[in-house]
Amino acid sequence: MNTEEVFSFLDEAHSFGIKIYNAWTVEPLLRSDLSEILQHAKELGLITSLVTNGTLLRRRVPDLEDLDYLSVSVDGINSYQEIRGVPLGPILEGITVAQEAGHQVLMNCVISGKNLHELEDLVHLAQEIGALISFEPLNESKEIENVVWEDMWVENDAKYRETLNNIMDMKKNGYPIINSLTYLKMVRDKKPHFKCHASDIVLHVSSDGTITNCRVHKEPLGHTSQGLENVWEASKGKRRQIKENCSGCLFFGYVENSMLYDLVPEVMAHYRWM
Repeated sequence: MNTEEVFSFLDEAHSFGIKIYNAWTVEPLLRSDLSEILQHAKELGLITSLVTNGTLLRRRVPDLEDLDYLSVSVDGINSYQEIRGVPLGPILEGITVAQEAGHQVLMNCVISGKNLHELEDLVHLAQEIGALISFEPLNESKEIENVVWEDMWVENDAKYRETLNNIMDMKKNGYPIINSLTYLKMVRDKKPHFKCHASDIVLHVSSDGTITNCRVHKEPLGHTSQGLENVWEASKGKRRQIKENCSGCLFFGYVENSMLYDLVPEVMAHYRWM
């Protein structure tokens, strides 16, 4: 989608009643028109959010004046280079520059066998640099090759549960972990126990304008050229069927926001992000 197409879709999304615009997947900082897009979204009154791997963050901070929420993927300390393929130092430098520009930064960590031993150290790092931190488990999907999954999955289940219990204790003791305790217990037990509302509250729009409803079930619902309201109305049955056939996931954005939708007290009290 070119700039004008994105503007047009944001106009339509705003008219439809959407309140939050989140730029993510692949790497949003690669778009040269990002500052214009964020400005347009902000002028419409949308809350603006962005998820980045941080590689280009230091260079692009001046383009983020209209950004409300900044999330940077930080999956480890000593393990970061192995997981991400680049050194951690420049990522932390980018976070510092963003903070100096007035941004509250969330470090998002995907739990794997590569970084399990560093999760508590990551919490201490977040506190030390004045950032927030979130956790979510690695999601097993058909897109992940077996050789990659075998390399990344957590082998030691006892150590995994112990580490998650420690993370929950750190949450209770005031460390800057945004996840709710209800969610962290699900992650510890590897069992989703919530009513998912992703199909009711989230729409994903890919770079070519294809609209889907979640990260797990990437079935196309339609295209932006058809009109957002038309796609929403025409996809009611399909979205309901996807939801009914889903066994659940643990992506924190879906879980936490679904529980907020259901007014779960502990989540309302302790989930700290959007």
